Amino acid sequence: MNEFTRSESGLHVPKKKVTRRSVLAAMGGAATVPMLYGCGVGTGGGGGEEGSANGAGEVTGSFDWKALQGESIKILQTPHPYQQAFQPLLKEFTELTGIEVQADLVAEADYFTKLNTELAGKTGAHDVFMTGAYFIWQYGPPGWMEDLTPWIENSAATNPDYDFEDIYEGLRTSTRWDFEKGSELGTGGQWAIPWGFETNVVAYNKKEFDARGIALPDTFDDFIQLATDLTDRSQNRYGVAFRGSKSWATIHPGFMTQFTREGAKDYTAEGTTYTAAMNSEKAVDFTKKWVDLARNAGPTSWTTYDYPQCTGDLGNGNAMMVYDADSATYPKQKAGASAQAGNLAWYPGPAGPDGSYATNLWTWSLAMNAASKKKQAAWMFIQWATGKDAMNKATASTFADPVRASVFDGSFKQTLGGFPGYLETFEKVIDSTKIQFTPQTKFFETTEDWAVALQDIYSGADAKSRLDELAEANTTKINA
Repeated sequence: MNEFTRSESGLHVPKKKVTRRSVLAAMGGAATVPMLYGCGVGTGGGGGEEGSANGAGEVTGSFDWKALQGESIKILQTPHPYQQAFQPLLKEFTELTGIEVQADLVAEADYFTKLNTELAGKTGAHDVFMTGAYFIWQYGPPGWMEDLTPWIENSAATNPDYDFEDIYEGLRTSTRWDFEKGSELGTGGQWAIPWGFETNVVAYNKKEFDARGIALPDTFDDFIQLATDLTDRSQNRYGVAFRGSKSWATIHPGFMTQFTREGAKDYTAEGTTYTAAMNSEKAVDFTKKWVDLARNAGPTSWTTYDYPQCTGDLGNGNAMMVYDADSATYPKQKAGASAQAGNLAWYPGPAGPDGSYATNLWTWSLAMNAASKKKQAAWMFIQWATGKDAMNKATASTFADPVRASVFDGSFKQTLGGFPGYLETFEKVIDSTKIQFTPQTKFFETTEDWAVALQDIYSGADAKSRLDELAEANTTKINA
């Protein structure tokens, strides 16, 4: 696989350009075409012969934003601050390229069902779509997504100022995988380009903490003690909110972040065989503490809680802390947005015993439909939307973590005046922020099972026995 290097002028250029034609020649001609699909070079996904030609290698000459003037594409999105920030800018993309964009919106509750159906049907109805990184593990292996590496590496197809490596490393590697069991993220194709993201840290009621002279806890045990001390059910006040519903999304924010910081892992891999490890000694010890924290210092309806309930309680002054996505909590700080607006602040949360600030992330990214018939135009849009200029403008109109270091260090920092501790928190965790899960195709099913196990333990099941049962089932499922 090609790698980037910097030219003397500082631009990113490929060390060696690989085209579909050159790979064919190197492999002995047309008789080797089926093997191309298997390795994902020049084709969509890793799912066999259904993928249509990538086309990146056919783009030659100098890069030109106007190369496809008069073309049109369709993009599929779900309403979100990232999408809303870019919507007014679409006309600028059309002015820059001459390419018309039709943006179709589907509510998040129905979005992935529609997307799954459309991709499986291989109609190519939409050329570009929003996706989360975990969905790459589901949509990539069947060949539904396009490997963007050949596009990034072709200087004729990519603006020389694009600067892919300006995107935080943890985000770039979290959207790259080779679909092989046992392989870590960061290998294989680049299946999506991060567009916006969120780290999972702690937001707290600074006004209350300051008034009572409360110091921020450094360790998980101290965090538990503080949350418990802050809980006063008679005052409808409790220590910390975090998700507890029967969903994979309960595991991914605060739980997976602190689970990893405490030294636990979800799976171990030996060759291509996985073994579930959520019943290890460290995992069981952490899970007991997490569930006890929910019982003693969490919301009384914890098993129904998702992030809107958590952040709602923070904004209302019922929850003293929230351990969840930073972008889910900071809207409550905006003037008039909540009863506690102006009273909130952020900190990384407790470090692990070895000082670890490993943090799990979520990223909305842009991906190319492998069935698209307009892949060059689709790549024009993706590189524009994830480029520096558009991201700087979008950041000015909304508050969402930009994926580019240059944008964060530039225009984004100017918006942080009313968010105490936010910058320090971000800088503390960003180098340790990445997807902490082991990539695997049964992610949603097995992780929802994990959330069900948490609820069972919350209801009184023995933690070790229940996690042994979960681990045995998950080991069977992901090795099937």
